[in-house]
Amino acid sequence: MKRVILLLNILFLAATAAKEVRLYTERHYDSDKRIFKQFTEQTGIEVKVVKAGADELIARMEAEKDAPQADLYITVDAATLGRASAKGLFQAHDSQTVEDRILDGLAAADGTWVPLTMRARVFATSKERLESPPTSYAGLAEPGYRGRVLVRSSTSHYNQSLLAAIIAASGRDAAMKWAGGVKNNMARPPQGGDRDQIRAVALGLGDIAVTNSYYLGLLEKSDDPKDRAARAAVNVVFPDLDGRGTHVNISGGGIIKGAPNLENAVKLLEFLTSDEIQGLYQELNAEYAVVKGVEPTAIQKGWGEFTPDFESLDELSSHTVDAVRIFNLVGWP
Repeated sequence: MKRVILLLNILFLAATAAKEVRLYTERHYDSDKRIFKQFTEQTGIEVKVVKAGADELIARMEAEKDAPQADLYITVDAATLGRASAKGLFQAHDSQTVEDRILDGLAAADGTWVPLTMRARVFATSKERLESPPTSYAGLAEPGYRGRVLVRSSTSHYNQSLLAAIIAASGRDAAMKWAGGVKNNMARPPQGGDRDQIRAVALGLGDIAVTNSYYLGLLEKSDDPKDRAARAAVNVVFPDLDGRGTHVNISGGGIIKGAPNLENAVKLLEFLTSDEIQGLYQELNAEYAVVKGVEPTAIQKGWGEFTPDFESLDELSSHTVDAVRIFNLVGWP
């Protein structure tokens, strides 16, 4: 009888372990809670989430290399994914389903990480005060826009990856010149997040905000009338990066090497890249889908069409250190 009870306990523990997937994530959106709940309802697999910043989570994965405590890592920056991959923290997902869905040229070249959502780094420009906005990232640094640019600090992953993309496209010298020009054109020292830059344009504190595209959607759908008014006060410009198109960044995930619940991690990636969930990401968080055949929402179509720069994504992590040095050299706070 004792042996039977022991066997039943072992089977119970095995079954329990098979019903979870452990996630390390930097994403902090309510939309993700809804999506993970839906995954659990459909599969019976519980998503156990630990949230922290990139450096903390990467350090944690490194410390746990010999006995991984999570299955999947999700971050909001392609350079961060590249950094984790270079440290040998990921293993290939080996899912043909995921591979077949992702837009051509968007996934990691080595298959170690998968894009989940996409956002463009755009300009939100004053409808009232700016008749001729810059149409390229290079244009943002031109002297004619002195005192008109609103942008967050150099510690932002989004700005570091943008500068890394400029290095990849145009070289270090051009990137240095650009960063110095934008710093000289700032309407005020950097403060707040991307939405704060758009709000500042609406308040007349500057005329050009540098922002991720999805923040425009969040403002447009906000319950706060002041936020909706701020969105209504700006036009959207998709800048060009030396003929490569508009700089984009992604939220994406990598399966942790030695993941204890590998099969469930793959199931979660397949779920997150399904047409239904990609549509939800767009509807709930205004992020662009990363799979073939999913149309943008009406709000996103209202911003205009653009050509995304996929070419730079795999190069971002190799230029991030240089980007940070350049920001420091030019005095970009």
